[in-house]
Amino acid sequence: MKRSSVWAWVTFIVGASYFFIPLIATLEFSLRMRRGEYSFDAYRIVFGDDRFQATFSFSVIIAVFTILLGVLVVVPTAYWIRLRMPHLRPIVEFITLLPLIIPAIVIVFGYIRMYGSNSPLPFLATTWGTNALLTIGYATLALPYMYRAVDTGLRTIDVRTLTEAAQILGAGWATIITRIILPNVLIAVLSGAFLTFAIVIGEFTMASLLNRPAFGPYLQNIGANRAYEPAALAIIAFAITWGCMSVIQFLARFAPRSANRPN
Repeated sequence: MKRSSVWAWVTFIVGASYFFIPLIATLEFSLRMRRGEYSFDAYRIVFGDDRFQATFSFSVIIAVFTILLGVLVVVPTAYWIRLRMPHLRPIVEFITLLPLIIPAIVIVFGYIRMYGSNSPLPFLATTWGTNALLTIGYATLALPYMYRAVDTGLRTIDVRTLTEAAQILGAGWATIITRIILPNVLIAVLSGAFLTFAIVIGEFTMASLLNRPAFGPYLQNIGANRAYEPAALAIIAFAITWGCMSVIQFLARFAPRSANRPN
């Protein structure tokens, strides 16, 4: 027992050191913009940069629409699979894993090939069309995380009983999904939403090749031309990501604790 405890602590310390030492070094370097003393000059420059504000705002707006699209697609699909077509679950799970296998650059080149200016549907010729395709692409990248979060939430409730009770009271399918199923899996949906937000904020390939003013290309551009500001941006991006994860952990406290029998 004592030996196992010692090795557990050694493993934890090694893992924590591997994670925190580069982070601390990056933080320390970001504070050394003023020679001979520590300062937050790099952070002030970053936050005062108009491009930072514009690109971050753009990515936040795209993230919101991506989350809404993901919820509209995933929640009804996961609900219907669990309620009526459980035999299709392995196929759907495989499909939702494809974004982890297919690189984002393949999706972008598919967009350019199918929706370029010379195609019958030239969505890329307009700003709103490009933004729409970018949102759909981000929803695809976030699909593995959103689907599994929602599917896990559905496992904690008795979907069949809730549906039958709602139908007895005269509720339609739209009412069942929006007023019964969605509130019961709201914590799981929020978990997937925050993971989606983190993906959109840091994504580079799609936004860069579609020439959109997103936060990911801004990070890369600053990193190629500055010294201290990229370190500050890395800390800011890390804080945003871990802020989202902390919110997930906080919301998980309110998740239902008792799992019903599988449908």
